[in-house]
Amino acid sequence: MKAIQIQQFGGPEVLVFGDAPLPEPGPGQVRVKIAAAGVNFIDVYHRLGQYPLPLPFIPGVEGAGIVDALGPDVVGV
Repeated sequence: MKAIQIQQFGGPEVLVFGDAPLPEPGPGQVRVKIAAAGVNFIDVYHRLGQYPLPLPFIPGVEGAGIVDALGPDVVGV
C-alpha cells in the first residue's frame, strides 16, 4: 500500500511518501481500506515529537472506508 510515513521527528520535510506493508488484522480486529483520512493538529505534535510515537509511523488517526479483511474471532462489524 502507499502511505506517508514519518521516520524521524521534524518539520514537514520528514513526511515521506512510499510503500508500506499491508497490515493483517489480528484477533478481534478488522482492516479498513481507507477512502478518506483526517489529519489533525495532534498529528503535527506526533510529527514534531512533542507527543512521540514509536518510529517509523504513519500519521492520521481518523479515517473512513470499507472493511476489507476480518481478523480471527470477529463476528460482526
